[in-house]
Amino acid sequence: MGNPTGMDARQWKQVGSGRGFFAALDQSGGSTPKALAEYGVPQEAYSGDEEMFDQVHAMRTRVFTAPAFTDERVLAAILFEDTMRRQVEGRDTGDYLWSVKGVVPILKIDKGLADEADGVQLMKPIPGLDDTLAAARAKGMFGTKMRSVVKHADDAGIAAIADQQFELGRRILDAGLVPILEPEVDIHSPTKAEADALLRAALLARLEDLPGDVQVMLKLSLPDADDFYRPLIDHPRVLRVVALSGGYSRDEACQRLARQPDLIASFSRALLEGLHADQDDAEFDRVLAASIAEIYAASTT
Repeated sequence: MGNPTGMDARQWKQVGSGRGFFAALDQSGGSTPKALAEYGVPQEAYSGDEEMFDQVHAMRTRVFTAPAFTDERVLAAILFEDTMRRQVEGRDTGDYLWSVKGVVPILKIDKGLADEADGVQLMKPIPGLDDTLAAARAKGMFGTKMRSVVKHADDAGIAAIADQQFELGRRILDAGLVPILEPEVDIHSPTKAEADALLRAALLARLEDLPGDVQVMLKLSLPDADDFYRPLIDHPRVLRVVALSGGYSRDEACQRLARQPDLIASFSRALLEGLHADQDDAEFDRVLAASIAEIYAASTT
């Protein structure tokens, strides 16, 4: 399908049909301490949110500027809002990613999860959404991403989560951006297979209600059944379907992904696995390059 939103044609083609994967580097305030700890920066190394975000931006800058982090294998990068508003090597982050690395920038917009109800966690309200979307356009973002979580195979809960994702998705489309809808199914759910099936059906039903000239992206948990997302991947209202690692190790996530034709990765923790603040640049770049190569191979199998 063509590009109905007036987005950059090169970005549209790269995101929609390029060979590679999405890098999810969008840890927010709640998940940043854990990400930094895994990177070797404990909480006692910083004081307050400002210093914490300085530390995580330094980590992300090492990733962005590494030789292997280019559009040869990385199609897009999902950013936290603080990252979007900062700079890399004197350029706005989004401009650096696209102009220097050829990587399409995407913004995470959700503000975390509400308490569980009906087996799911909906997104919390997103105050100032219109202003955030306007800033995203001004900063060169291609689209947005927003996450909610399915814990159990509950019809009412999964219907609510799909409704919320599509309602916000329409607002994002109206703002001239392409939304990634991310209704994650918890990999530890005792009813994961049933939840996957209910969610797939709910997404397909709501895709039919979208106008004929728009497309969305979907970010979904790795399924247990092979080629499970084929009806979504082939749907004319879907630009791309990507998979989150969901807590699997990188090796296991890649093994599962390789069994899913045309599904590509959008990994976060699995991408950064093995990186450490104490590594010199050569070792850091070597580990990251190996991670990128493994995820790329699984995404293009």
